[in-house]
Amino acid sequence: MSLLAARGVHHGYRRFSLVGAGRVTPVLESVDLDIAPGETLALLGRSGCGKSTLSRLLVGLETPTSGEVRFEDRPLQNLAKTQWQALRRSVQMVFQDPLGAVNPRARVAEIIGEPLEHLCELKGTARRDRVVELLEAVGLDAGDADKYPQQMSGGQLQRVCIARALAPRPKLIILDEAVSNLDLHLQIRMLSLFEQLQREHEVAYLFITHDLRLVERFCSRVVVMEAGRIVENTPVTRPLRLTTHEGRALQDAVLPALPSQMRIAH
Repeated sequence: MSLLAARGVHHGYRRFSLVGAGRVTPVLESVDLDIAPGETLALLGRSGCGKSTLSRLLVGLETPTSGEVRFEDRPLQNLAKTQWQALRRSVQMVFQDPLGAVNPRARVAEIIGEPLEHLCELKGTARRDRVVELLEAVGLDAGDADKYPQQMSGGQLQRVCIARALAPRPKLIILDEAVSNLDLHLQIRMLSLFEQLQREHEVAYLFITHDLRLVERFCSRVVVMEAGRIVENTPVTRPLRLTTHEGRALQDAVLPALPSQMRIAH
Protein backbone atom coordinates (compact mmCIF):
# COMPACT_ATOMS: atom_id res chain seq x y z
CA MET A 1 0.00 0.00 0.00
CA SER A 2 1.23 3.51 -0.82
CA LEU A 3 1.88 5.88 2.03
CA LEU A 4 0.86 8.88 -0.08
CA ALA A 5 -0.47 8.86 -3.63
CA ALA A 6 -1.87 11.15 -6.33
CA ARG A 7 -4.50 9.72 -8.65
CA GLY A 8 -5.38 11.53 -11.91
CA VAL A 9 -4.59 14.92 -10.35
CA HIS A 10 -5.32 18.09 -12.35
CA HIS A 11 -4.77 21.56 -10.96
CA GLY A 12 -4.66 25.11 -12.25
CA TYR A 13 -4.85 28.74 -11.19
CA ARG A 14 -7.25 31.41 -12.39
CA ARG A 15 -5.87 34.87 -13.04
CA PHE A 16 -7.86 37.94 -11.98
CA SER A 17 -7.70 41.45 -13.37
CA LEU A 18 -9.68 44.69 -13.24
CA VAL A 19 -12.03 43.31 -15.88
CA GLY A 20 -12.78 40.16 -13.89
CA ALA A 21 -11.69 36.55 -13.73
CA GLY A 22 -9.62 35.12 -16.55
CA ARG A 23 -9.26 31.56 -17.78
CA VAL A 24 -7.71 28.86 -15.62
CA THR A 25 -4.08 28.21 -16.46
CA PRO A 26 -3.36 24.50 -16.06
CA VAL A 27 -0.38 23.61 -13.86
CA LEU A 28 -0.81 19.85 -13.38
CA GLU A 29 -2.41 17.41 -15.80
CA SER A 30 -3.26 13.74 -15.14
CA VAL A 31 -0.59 13.23 -12.48
CA ASP A 32 -0.30 9.77 -10.92
CA LEU A 33 2.31 9.32 -8.21
CA ASP A 34 2.95 6.79 -5.43
CA ILE A 35 5.31 7.09 -2.48
CA ALA A 36 5.92 3.85 -0.61
CA PRO A 37 6.85 3.60 3.09
CA GLY A 38 10.61 3.93 3.53
CA GLU A 39 11.51 4.91 -0.05
CA THR A 40 13.33 8.00 -1.27
CA LEU A 41 11.72 9.41 -4.40
CA ALA A 42 13.32 12.24 -6.36
CA LEU A 43 11.08 14.70 -8.21
CA LEU A 44 12.91 16.52 -11.00
CA GLY A 45 11.87 19.20 -13.44
CA ARG A 46 12.58 22.71 -14.60
CA SER A 47 11.29 25.73 -12.73
CA GLY A 48 7.57 26.18 -13.36
CA CYS A 49 6.88 22.55 -14.28
CA GLY A 50 4.54 22.03 -11.30
CA LYS A 51 6.80 20.33 -8.72
CA SER A 52 6.04 22.67 -5.82
CA THR A 53 2.33 22.79 -6.67
CA LEU A 54 2.22 18.99 -6.52
CA SER A 55 3.98 18.99 -3.15
CA ARG A 56 1.40 21.42 -1.71
CA LEU A 57 -1.41 19.19 -2.92
CA LEU A 58 0.23 16.14 -1.36
CA VAL A 59 0.28 17.72 2.11
CA GLY A 60 -3.24 19.13 1.82
CA LEU A 61 -2.29 22.81 1.58
CA GLU A 62 -4.30 22.98 -1.66
CA THR A 63 -7.08 20.85 -3.17
CA PRO A 64 -6.76 19.52 -6.73
CA THR A 65 -9.18 20.76 -9.37
CA SER A 66 -9.91 17.11 -10.14
CA GLY A 67 -8.51 13.76 -9.16
CA GLU A 68 -7.53 12.96 -5.61
CA VAL A 69 -4.67 12.66 -3.15
CA ARG A 70 -4.75 9.58 -0.89
CA PHE A 71 -3.04 9.12 2.48
CA GLU A 72 -2.68 5.44 3.45
CA ASP A 73 -5.30 4.68 0.78
CA ARG A 74 -7.84 7.21 2.12
CA PRO A 75 -8.77 10.28 0.01
CA LEU A 76 -7.81 13.51 1.79
CA GLN A 77 -11.25 14.99 1.20
CA ASN A 78 -12.78 12.11 3.22
CA LEU A 79 -10.48 12.35 6.24
CA ALA A 80 -12.06 12.90 9.64
CA LYS A 81 -10.53 15.41 12.06
CA THR A 82 -8.47 12.76 13.86
CA GLN A 83 -7.23 11.43 10.53
CA TRP A 84 -6.14 14.92 9.47
CA GLN A 85 -4.19 15.08 12.73
CA ALA A 86 -2.51 11.80 11.81
CA LEU A 87 -1.66 13.21 8.36
CA ARG A 88 -0.11 16.33 9.91
CA ARG A 89 2.00 14.15 12.18
CA SER A 90 2.96 11.69 9.46
CA VAL A 91 3.75 14.05 6.56
CA GLN A 92 6.05 17.02 7.08
CA MET A 93 7.48 19.46 4.57
CA VAL A 94 10.63 21.61 4.40
CA PHE A 95 10.41 24.54 1.98
CA GLN A 96 13.24 26.16 0.01
CA ASP A 97 12.84 29.59 1.66
CA PRO A 98 13.36 29.15 5.41
CA LEU A 99 12.68 32.78 6.30
CA GLY A 100 9.24 32.65 4.71
CA ALA A 101 8.44 29.38 6.49
CA VAL A 102 8.82 30.60 10.09
CA ASN A 103 7.29 33.23 12.33
CA PRO A 104 9.96 35.97 12.58
CA ARG A 105 8.68 36.94 16.05
CA ALA A 106 9.03 33.41 17.49
CA ARG A 107 12.18 32.04 19.08
CA VAL A 108 13.70 28.86 17.67
CA ALA A 109 12.45 26.87 20.68
CA GLU A 110 8.89 27.94 19.83
CA ILE A 111 9.29 27.19 16.12
CA ILE A 112 10.50 23.63 16.75
CA GLY A 113 8.28 23.19 19.79
CA GLU A 114 5.02 24.01 18.00
CA PRO A 115 4.54 20.55 16.38
CA LEU A 116 5.75 18.92 19.60
CA GLU A 117 2.96 20.62 21.53
CA HIS A 118 0.12 20.44 19.03
CA LEU A 119 0.86 17.13 17.29
CA CYS A 120 2.65 15.19 20.04
CA GLU A 121 1.20 16.84 23.19
CA LEU A 122 4.70 17.24 24.58
CA LYS A 123 4.99 20.01 27.15
CA GLY A 124 7.34 21.59 29.67
CA THR A 125 10.76 20.06 30.29
CA ALA A 126 10.12 17.11 27.98
CA ARG A 127 9.43 19.47 25.08
CA ARG A 128 12.51 21.60 25.83
CA ASP A 129 14.71 18.49 26.00
CA ARG A 130 13.36 17.26 22.66
CA VAL A 131 14.01 20.69 21.08
CA VAL A 132 17.65 20.53 22.22
CA GLU A 133 17.94 16.95 20.92
CA LEU A 134 16.63 18.04 17.51
CA LEU A 135 18.90 21.09 17.34
CA GLU A 136 21.95 18.93 18.03
CA ALA A 137 20.80 16.37 15.44
CA VAL A 138 20.94 19.04 12.71
CA GLY A 139 24.28 20.47 13.85
CA LEU A 140 23.09 23.42 15.93
CA ASP A 141 23.68 24.20 19.62
CA ALA A 142 21.30 24.14 22.57
CA GLY A 143 21.84 27.90 22.95
CA ASP A 144 20.31 28.47 19.51
CA ALA A 145 16.92 27.63 21.01
CA ASP A 146 16.67 31.17 22.42
CA LYS A 147 17.50 32.97 19.17
CA TYR A 148 15.12 34.68 16.76
CA PRO A 149 15.20 33.84 13.01
CA GLN A 150 16.89 37.13 12.11
CA GLN A 151 19.80 36.22 14.40
CA MET A 152 20.63 33.16 12.29
CA SER A 153 22.14 32.64 8.85
CA GLY A 154 20.03 31.19 6.03
CA GLY A 155 21.74 27.81 6.41
CA GLN A 156 21.18 27.74 10.16
CA LEU A 157 17.53 28.68 9.75
CA GLN A 158 17.04 25.95 7.15
CA ARG A 159 18.36 23.45 9.69
CA VAL A 160 15.83 24.78 12.18
CA CYS A 161 13.11 24.03 9.61
CA ILE A 162 14.51 20.52 9.13
CA ALA A 163 14.51 20.01 12.91
CA ARG A 164 10.89 21.16 13.04
CA ALA A 165 9.97 18.65 10.32
CA LEU A 166 11.69 15.85 12.25
CA ALA A 167 9.99 16.80 15.53
CA PRO A 168 6.79 14.66 15.31
CA ARG A 169 8.75 11.65 13.96
CA PRO A 170 6.95 11.66 10.57
CA LYS A 171 6.57 8.79 8.13
CA LEU A 172 7.28 11.04 5.13
CA ILE A 173 9.26 14.26 4.74
CA ILE A 174 8.88 16.36 1.58
CA LEU A 175 12.12 18.25 0.94
CA ASP A 176 11.45 21.06 -1.55
CA GLU A 177 15.00 22.17 -2.49
CA ALA A 178 15.59 21.92 1.26
CA VAL A 179 19.35 21.36 1.18
CA SER A 180 20.21 23.52 -1.84
CA ASN A 181 21.12 26.51 0.36
CA LEU A 182 23.46 24.48 2.59
CA ASP A 183 27.18 24.17 1.97
CA LEU A 184 28.64 20.82 0.92
CA HIS A 185 29.62 19.76 4.44
CA LEU A 186 26.12 20.40 5.77
CA GLN A 187 24.52 18.68 2.77
CA ILE A 188 26.54 15.58 3.61
CA ARG A 189 25.53 15.81 7.26
CA MET A 190 21.83 16.26 6.51
CA LEU A 191 21.70 13.44 3.97
CA SER A 192 23.46 11.14 6.44
CA LEU A 193 20.90 12.08 9.09
CA PHE A 194 18.01 11.40 6.69
CA GLU A 195 19.48 8.02 5.80
CA GLN A 196 19.93 7.12 9.46
CA LEU A 197 16.27 7.94 10.16
CA GLN A 198 15.28 5.88 7.14
CA ARG A 199 17.20 2.86 8.41
CA GLU A 200 15.92 3.15 11.96
CA HIS A 201 12.33 4.31 11.43
CA GLU A 202 11.53 3.61 7.74
CA VAL A 203 11.03 7.30 7.01
CA ALA A 204 10.18 8.05 3.36
CA TYR A 205 11.32 11.15 1.47
CA LEU A 206 10.08 13.07 -1.54
CA PHE A 207 13.21 14.91 -2.63
CA ILE A 208 12.42 17.85 -4.92
CA THR A 209 15.62 19.18 -6.43
CA HIS A 210 17.47 20.46 -9.49
CA ASP A 211 20.70 18.74 -8.42
CA LEU A 212 21.01 15.35 -10.10
CA ARG A 213 24.20 14.68 -8.15
CA LEU A 214 22.19 14.54 -4.94
CA VAL A 215 19.58 12.33 -6.62
CA GLU A 216 22.25 9.79 -7.50
CA ARG A 217 23.66 9.96 -3.97
CA PHE A 218 20.43 9.85 -1.98
CA CYS A 219 17.46 8.50 -3.96
CA SER A 220 16.20 5.09 -5.06
CA ARG A 221 13.66 6.21 -7.69
CA VAL A 222 13.29 9.31 -9.82
CA VAL A 223 10.28 10.98 -11.44
CA VAL A 224 10.72 13.67 -14.10
CA MET A 225 8.07 16.32 -14.72
CA GLU A 226 7.60 18.48 -17.80
CA ALA A 227 4.86 21.11 -18.21
CA GLY A 228 2.69 19.65 -15.45
CA ARG A 229 2.97 16.00 -16.51
CA ILE A 230 5.11 13.10 -15.35
CA VAL A 231 7.17 12.01 -18.35
CA GLU A 232 9.60 9.55 -16.72
CA ASN A 233 9.49 7.26 -13.69
CA THR A 234 12.52 5.02 -13.22
CA PRO A 235 14.84 3.50 -10.60
CA VAL A 236 18.00 5.46 -9.84
CA THR A 237 21.14 3.92 -11.31
CA ARG A 238 24.73 4.86 -10.59
CA PRO A 239 25.65 6.55 -12.84
CA LEU A 240 22.18 8.01 -13.32
CA ARG A 241 20.72 7.50 -16.78
CA LEU A 242 17.52 9.29 -17.82
CA THR A 243 15.99 8.35 -21.15
CA THR A 244 13.30 10.93 -21.98
CA HIS A 245 14.08 14.14 -23.84
CA GLU A 246 13.35 16.20 -20.71
CA GLY A 247 15.38 13.89 -18.49
CA ARG A 248 18.39 14.09 -20.80
CA ALA A 249 18.09 17.88 -20.96
CA LEU A 250 18.19 18.05 -17.17
CA GLN A 251 21.13 15.65 -17.10
CA ASP A 252 23.06 17.73 -19.65
CA ALA A 253 22.80 20.68 -17.25
CA VAL A 254 24.15 18.71 -14.28
CA LEU A 255 26.83 20.23 -12.08
CA PRO A 256 30.32 18.68 -11.79
CA ALA A 257 30.69 15.34 -10.03
CA LEU A 258 30.45 15.26 -6.25
CA PRO A 259 33.52 14.76 -4.07
CA SER A 260 34.15 11.14 -3.13
CA GLN A 261 32.74 11.47 0.39
CA MET A 262 29.29 12.12 -1.09
CA ARG A 263 29.44 9.15 -3.46
CA ILE A 264 29.21 6.51 -0.77
CA ALA A 265 26.87 3.67 -1.76
CA HIS A 266 23.70 3.19 0.26
